[in-house]
Amino acid sequence: MTKRKKDYLRGQRIDPKPITGTETAAELIENSFLAYNAGRLRDAARLFVEKMLAEDCTVGMSLSGALTPAGLGMSAVVPLIEAGFVDWIVSTGANLYHDAHFALGMSMHRGTPFVDDVDLRANGVVRIYDIFFDYAVLLKTDLFLRDVSLRPEFQRPMSTAEYHYLIGGYLREREKALGLGRKSILSAAHECGVPVYTSSPGDSSIGMNVAEQALEGGKLRFDVSADVNETAAIVLHAKRKGGKSAVFIVGGGSPKNFVLQTEPQIQEVLGIDEKGHDYYLQITDARPDTGGLSGATPGEAVSWGKVDPDRLPDAVVCYLDSTVGLPLITAYALARRKPRPLKRLYQLREAMNRKLLEAYRAAKKFRDERATAAALPGVG
Repeated sequence: MTKRKKDYLRGQRIDPKPITGTETAAELIENSFLAYNAGRLRDAARLFVEKMLAEDCTVGMSLSGALTPAGLGMSAVVPLIEAGFVDWIVSTGANLYHDAHFALGMSMHRGTPFVDDVDLRANGVVRIYDIFFDYAVLLKTDLFLRDVSLRPEFQRPMSTAEYHYLIGGYLREREKALGLGRKSILSAAHECGVPVYTSSPGDSSIGMNVAEQALEGGKLRFDVSADVNETAAIVLHAKRKGGKSAVFIVGGGSPKNFVLQTEPQIQEVLGIDEKGHDYYLQITDARPDTGGLSGATPGEAVSWGKVDPDRLPDAVVCYLDSTVGLPLITAYALARRKPRPLKRLYQLREAMNRKLLEAYRAAKKFRDERATAAALPGVG
């Protein structure tokens, strides 16, 4: 259908009020972020608040990049968890490892990227771009993780969600003992029943410490197949209840794929009838033309079955540094939306896994029956 001039000119007129310096973050986004990447951030904030935070929508968040060392865990992710705005998480192991420093009462400091790294090494200082911290922070966190992971409840194969839930309980107790407020994503996730997964459990200091214990006969092993099936079960559970599934992708990398691959796992591998995630929101500084996953667009995700093609208009990508975009969207959401009831998906894992298995077996039986019928003479 051919559009007419008036169809193109229906958008909001650009006529913002002068900025006074008294605006809240939400007011600034709503009134002044009208075009370019600011406009996309406004679209993202509105998508998050108006559609993704409906009570029947399950929100999965992925986290990549060094967010927790910069304080984004306690400033943004923890408030989103506690408000019921994030229902399950896939993160790099590094973010969760550095998250633990704060719950253990250790400090990280603002620094500068313009420094002699050889001199830093000589002084026992570690740098993450413009963040400095004492090398002893790594050693003390390693010691905590090894001590806790040797305890009896850890001596078995488990999903990364199980491991993080157990670790989160110990971190919460340490926060209380030290008289700290909520500092840790894992602590908040433990108390709010938010399952937290790691897409590459060996690719961080957490995995490195677990590997060290394996050399000494430790029985802890990360069950990556459980992670794949549990995350698929969460998405299927959301859809089969008549609700929707949303993904909030902060950065890109392996966590982005892991939160999105739940739909191909359901459709392509398990053969269960499904259409893809309903809502897609990403903050990234990655370009799509390099072919990398981090910059892959929602449209490309449709071709894989990751996103429902009918829902593609409800997909927003902000080409913006996550350390800028995430706090702003968090402030907007907390200002414009009341907290949601916690879904406590961690406690529902066994039930969701059973439903996934039932759906898989029913789909497999249907496929097998069709294949048998097609093979019979005169049938088909």
